[in-house]
Amino acid sequence: MTIRAVFLDALGTLVELPPPWPALVAELAARGVTVSEADARAALLDEMAYYRAHHDEATGSVELDDLRDRCTEVLRGALPEHARGAGDLRAALLASLRFRSYPEAPDVLAALGELGVKRVVVSNWDVSLREVLARTGLTPLLDGVVISAEVGASKPDPAIFERALAVAGVAADEALHVGDTLDVDLAGARAAGLRALHLDRSGADDSAIASLTGLPGLVHSTLS
Repeated sequence: MTIRAVFLDALGTLVELPPPWPALVAELAARGVTVSEADARAALLDEMAYYRAHHDEATGSVELDDLRDRCTEVLRGALPEHARGAGDLRAALLASLRFRSYPEAPDVLAALGELGVKRVVVSNWDVSLREVLARTGLTPLLDGVVISAEVGASKPDPAIFERALAVAGVAADEALHVGDTLDVDLAGARAAGLRALHLDRSGADDSAIASLTGLPGLVHSTLS
């Protein structure tokens, strides 16, 4: 069956977050507070776990502001006691989260566009994902962005994929979803009737692709 739309996960697929603990150490040092990288890592892992459990609550700018305040307090409580009074800890937290696109992502998205294929991001994220995609330069290369916080459903719930199908204007058997998690991306897409492709950048899964580079060729083979 011809592929008319490619859906892509965001984090781990199109964009990456380099380990943020060194950046947090530097941000706190700029505020006169010294912490070890190990302490920064432990505190950020607590904050990130809280964020993952609550990101769908950030459905708009007001809600996002509140979530960021709560995440800051989780981080504060997890830092060593001497660092909890750091000035503008929220700014330090946000500045340490430095997302960037994977090197091949822009060219792959451009190539898919040249094939006439709709390119839609389908991600479990808060409403700030649009800002992240804009900062990484990927927005002009996309035809749509479907975010769990806006839909009210997170992958693997088929509802978020159904919204993406509506955005792309294609049937389920005309769409391919690419993502890096088996239980979230692949299971959810298949439950919604889509084909799914596992991206494993570690190369550990022989049945998966290790990067997005070959994706346009795979899609082109269904069009010819």
